[in-house]
Amino acid sequence: MRENQLKRKLKRGEVVLGPFINCAYPALIEICGHAGFDFAIIDLEHGALHTLVAEDLCRAADCVGLAPVVRVRKNDAPQIQRALDIGSAGVQVPQIETKAEAEAVVRGAKYSPLGARGLSFSTRAGVYSAAGTQITDQLNQESLIVVHVEGKRGVDNIEQIISVPHIDAIFLGPYDLSQSLGIPGQVRDPRVIELMSQCITLIRNAGKAAGTFADTPEIAKQWIDAGVQYVALGVDVGIFLRACEALVKAVRA
Repeated sequence: MRENQLKRKLKRGEVVLGPFINCAYPALIEICGHAGFDFAIIDLEHGALHTLVAEDLCRAADCVGLAPVVRVRKNDAPQIQRALDIGSAGVQVPQIETKAEAEAVVRGAKYSPLGARGLSFSTRAGVYSAAGTQITDQLNQESLIVVHVEGKRGVDNIEQIISVPHIDAIFLGPYDLSQSLGIPGQVRDPRVIELMSQCITLIRNAGKAAGTFADTPEIAKQWIDAGVQYVALGVDVGIFLRACEALVKAVRA
């Protein structure tokens, strides 16, 4: 199996960029790689994608050196296992609020002795059994774990969540956080920004990568300046919408 270059970039302190992917067309993933993105988050939480499609998107990503990360619907061991079995570079798990929930993510994502991930060598991750039975240690080492902290309760427990071993990045979800504060969608509200900034400092001090979502390049740069490394820069459908709007406006102006 390949070395996980996304994980290595994060460990070196580099900033990495990638969009959320809601569309099932593999060429779109290839285009993201050619455009210079580092990763793409294949989104099984929102939208209509399913595992079989996600596996083909992982193949397309591998063709262009793009790291495919699969966001599952919830903190559920079978979903986490399947997201990694299809050969993704990592798994992203939403709505983590406690240390116990973070520990459950690790148990679902890592093989023994680090966790309790179900074992089968006849998967894409296992090179369909061609890699042999010694691959579990390598998969444990290479798989990336990203957990979402996106609610007030998660923020309150952030230090305990950060302390869980084998979690590589903490993804701060501004939209869900704004909703939990009673101001849904107001992601530039000072209350949201202040809580996220406090979390970023704690995450970085613990030696882990901080991540978040940015709608625009300007917002992305602001969060990078604040210490964010793992930047989800837009959603494929939104990126396409804005590009189409700009074309129409340019012609009709």
